[in-house]
Amino acid sequence: MAIDAADEEYMRAALRLAERGLRSTHPNPRVGALLVRDGEIVGRGAHLQAGGPHAEVFALQEAGARARGATLYVTLEPCAHHGRTPPCSDAVIAAGVARVVMAMEDPNPLVAGRGAARLRAAGITVDSPCCAAEANWLNRGFLQRMRGGRPWLRVKQAASLDGKLALASGESQWLTGEEARADVQEERAQASAILVGVGTILADDARLAPRLGVDLPRYPIKIILDGRLRTPSNAAVLRSPGETWILHRDDLEPAAGSALRAAGARLFGLPAAASGVGVDFGALMQLLAAAEINEVLVEAGSRLASSLWATNLVDEYLLYLAPLFLGREARPAAEIGPYAALRDVPRWRLREAKTLGDDVKLRYLCGELH
Repeated sequence: MAIDAADEEYMRAALRLAERGLRSTHPNPRVGALLVRDGEIVGRGAHLQAGGPHAEVFALQEAGARARGATLYVTLEPCAHHGRTPPCSDAVIAAGVARVVMAMEDPNPLVAGRGAARLRAAGITVDSPCCAAEANWLNRGFLQRMRGGRPWLRVKQAASLDGKLALASGESQWLTGEEARADVQEERAQASAILVGVGTILADDARLAPRLGVDLPRYPIKIILDGRLRTPSNAAVLRSPGETWILHRDDLEPAAGSALRAAGARLFGLPAAASGVGVDFGALMQLLAAAEINEVLVEAGSRLASSLWATNLVDEYLLYLAPLFLGREARPAAEIGPYAALRDVPRWRLREAKTLGDDVKLRYLCGELH
């Protein structure tokens, strides 16, 4: 069957269900499912947490006997392997579903077409893709890790209209207003990990953990790039919710960091960068991918941002623009280039523009979304 406008409408409803897992499904993808029979929605489901039931299971449970002969709309191909839960494709077959519409195939090598093949072998009609671009965006971190072997890297900064992060003295609290700062907390909550340079810890004693006024089912890992282990053992980041990782150069003395370990931090030694300053970003990406980290929110000062731009690892730029000028002596957002001609300067694609009080939130795609 061809995908029609009604299919797309139901799939967008399934995508809205998938958004219920924005804060909580890591390292799993965010998935929503909708069962429709004779034009009536009879079952809804969303995957909410790794190890918990998948979206299809919740939808089938709600539908019960009404799932027989129904159409299942699911934002990612149903799994066909035994992981923490049984294969969803088997449950769909057992329930007597007649047709499955998938937003996209699952790039996980354990699935990758096997779920759809199993459904078709059981006589179920499978149609795909449907609203694939929206499904890709929702799970861009998971897809990047599965297809590219590294997490999705989102650099976040708050800057003045003249592109400065702080006064020459380092003072930057607060460039933006309350609405923008509250929005940052939601961005933190949706990330798998939050990454900063040690300078942010030394200057601001940042907690990094999201502050949303409620306990979260999952807190992002707080990661500090600290080549020489300068993080104080009484830093606030070590007492806020979630794991704290400190990534240092692997040429330090074995006993270095004992006080940080005693305070609860996990320490990882990485090779030094080719420049001799900091750690190697390629090794960093390998570590994060091995830890099944999908999306990294980098709260970057000028130095860290400049280093990341130079590696071509940045996938997304999140900028909170404040309505003020800080002047020529202030600290810039980044120092990149030089470029010989304007045609050599990378141009990004605007994904989102949103007003937050007097501030503006801008989200740019810096590379290709596959």
